Amino acid sequence: MAILNDITLGQYYASDSFIHRLDPRTKILVIFSAMAVFILTYNAIRLAIALMIILIIVKVSSVPFSLVMRNLKPFLWLFFFTILFHLFLSKDEVPWVTIPYLDLQISKSGLMNGMLYSFRLAILILLAAMLTLTTSPMELADALDRFFKPLQRFGVSTHEFTMMITLSLRFIPTLIEEADKLQKAQMSRGARFEGNLIQRVKSVIPLILPLFISVFRRADELALAMDARCYIGGKGRTSFKKLVFMRNDYFVLAGNLAFIVLFIVT
Repeated sequence: MAILNDITLGQYYASDSFIHRLDPRTKILVIFSAMAVFILTYNAIRLAIALMIILIIVKVSSVPFSLVMRNLKPFLWLFFFTILFHLFLSKDEVPWVTIPYLDLQISKSGLMNGMLYSFRLAILILLAAMLTLTTSPMELADALDRFFKPLQRFGVSTHEFTMMITLSLRFIPTLIEEADKLQKAQMSRGARFEGNLIQRVKSVIPLILPLFISVFRRADELALAMDARCYIGGKGRTSFKKLVFMRNDYFVLAGNLAFIVLFIVT
């Protein structure tokens, strides 16, 4: 599916940039704190500044700009419906445009709010993409395991939880590749995936069952492979790579804290 090929969530772009060398815990803390701040932001100028900072981070990370921006393409329909939703449901005392015969009023504030919400959503998607593109699945697993480690005192099996999250992210590109293979196989048998929206939805339905079968088959193969390697998980497992905060991590965390404070205060 062409639209699925644009999703890079879960893919890792190997490089030796400054961003890649940061501790994964640093990147998770910075990105999630930035997401929390941007969610509560309703100022277009601040969001524009945030987008500029993200573009600078993309440049520093050596990740191709086109690879990052591809993540927005599958969500264009969501941006469209977000703008449409605010366009017709937001009301002004004096409507901007009135559609005759339908008695629908379009407000200027609705258009601005729709664009603002879509812009903010795009920023969140880019941040999530940058996290997975610059952090390998194993690094994410180690970082999440450290974050959730205090929950072990309450009997929570944190290692299995982080392993499930990591495997889910790891298999997103694999499932996208499998869906693409299934689509090409059916196209070679005469199936068509073109036409209007309803025709495309109908053409995708035959792909669902074989894709589910492939998912369960791969899950079974993964379970057998982990069992063959005597994987038991749980308490007592050690990590091959020890996570240690370096000087650059402290600089980035301090800069992120200063940015958030300045972002909230101003």
